[in-house]
Amino acid sequence: MKESVPPSRPSAWRSARLSLAALILAPLAACSGTDPAPAAPPAQEPASVQQADPVPQTAAFEELERTFDARLGVYAVDTATGRNLAYHADDRFGYASTHKVFTAGAVLQRTPIEGLERTVTYGANDLVPNSPITQRNLGTAPTASITLRAAMDAALRYSDNTADNLLFREIGGPAGMAAALREAGDTTTHADRIEPALNDLAPGDIRDTSTPRALAASLRAFTLGEALPEEKRTILTDMMRANVTGDSVIRAGTPAGWQVADKTGTAKYATRNDIAVVWPPQRAPIVLVILSDRKAKDSDHDDKLIAQAAAAALGVFQ
Repeated sequence: MKESVPPSRPSAWRSARLSLAALILAPLAACSGTDPAPAAPPAQEPASVQQADPVPQTAAFEELERTFDARLGVYAVDTATGRNLAYHADDRFGYASTHKVFTAGAVLQRTPIEGLERTVTYGANDLVPNSPITQRNLGTAPTASITLRAAMDAALRYSDNTADNLLFREIGGPAGMAAALREAGDTTTHADRIEPALNDLAPGDIRDTSTPRALAASLRAFTLGEALPEEKRTILTDMMRANVTGDSVIRAGTPAGWQVADKTGTAKYATRNDIAVVWPPQRAPIVLVILSDRKAKDSDHDDKLIAQAAAAALGVFQ
């Protein structure tokens, strides 16, 4: 799906904190105001996460679901302490373009750093919607070339779908992404289709879905953990820090001075997602995943839902 590039970053942190402050420590009812998707088995997590006490669930997320008439899934973990926050963390959502972190990560796993300068060729028949970089690069020519590094950059920063499909081609399609995730310990995420078909979601269909908890564990493995060596983790997170599609979502809900590396996603049923690593000043990072959707197939999403959910989640860890 096409992801818009926000013209500027909204100041949602202050407004969200003010509107949600009264709710943050309130107990949360077990069910939300929307019909949940089937829950998936919890993803395997590092021992520090499993042993830490979870943050008390908050009524803020239930209130956001009512306000925005949406279903919300949140998982956050403080990587220093393992303290975590979970809300519908084992419910399935379409992952949409957030998966591009893992296609890029799988390419990095298979490719030496000098190999990222190798070019791959594509043509007009390869172009799919929402491909601003690869479409401009091709122009009116029958074929064009792009380096693997540039394809990763286009997919992660601009959510370029053709670039992502070129990454899929490098790793053997969705099966290659699934294999990389399984190697990282993720047996929950289903990778089945490429762009743009993976955005064609349907209630009860588990294709191209995951859970907040599973995505958080996989994101942590690829950006902070052992799925990639440090130099390759830096390549991945630097591109995510420079993402141009995320200013109105998790970034909009973070306090000033906090750094964010994220990947957004948008699909049918008002699916709007953001997965991020957030660095508070002078502290270890927080991994934060926020997924959302609505009941109607053609309804619109509202980025303020993600921004306010981020503000509520991060406020607990301040």
